[in-house]
Amino acid sequence: MTAALESDHPPEREWTTDDLDALPEDGRRRELLDGVLLMSPSPTRMHQSIAALLMVALDEDCPDGYDVTQAVGVRINRTRSFIPDVLVTTAAAAAREPSRYEPHEVALAVEIVSPSTRSIDRVLKPALYAQAGIPFYWRIEIEDEGLVVYTYKIDPVHEVYAETGRWTKFVDTGEPFPVNLPISRITPRRV
Repeated sequence: MTAALESDHPPEREWTTDDLDALPEDGRRRELLDGVLLMSPSPTRMHQSIAALLMVALDEDCPDGYDVTQAVGVRINRTRSFIPDVLVTTAAAAAREPSRYEPHEVALAVEIVSPSTRSIDRVLKPALYAQAGIPFYWRIEIEDEGLVVYTYKIDPVHEVYAETGRWTKFVDTGEPFPVNLPISRITPRRV
């Protein structure tokens, strides 16, 4: 997953968010983990469809004070920067029209697990999002029987997430705002 491309000449030190900002806007998904540049393969149609459907569904129920978007970076610090698949942020932060958010502006980060990001989405990102203080985390798994949505809430004292649900038919949670979402609504059509 770590790669240096011809246009991404590695610095002679750890990568920083300044280095990310200096890279060309070429559509590549670049994240930083403790100064190491991570690049993910292009997402699949299924992955992108789930993200789009979820964003629209959450946006329809989104109350004033929040905003829903997808694939916008979260700058945790100078050497950590991640791009959740879907985010719920504060409306005040969204009003800035940012190209990236600070962790305190994010209420919910959602990751859709792909074969190449299993460990990152199941273990690494939730640990680091919780450590950064993001209150809620959802992980969506694509299984043979359909989608499974795992929901988590932060324990702010211990900076870890506690599972609040494993949803296979609908997501019914009151956080970060009331959501009663049929899983069928975010399940893409099979081709």
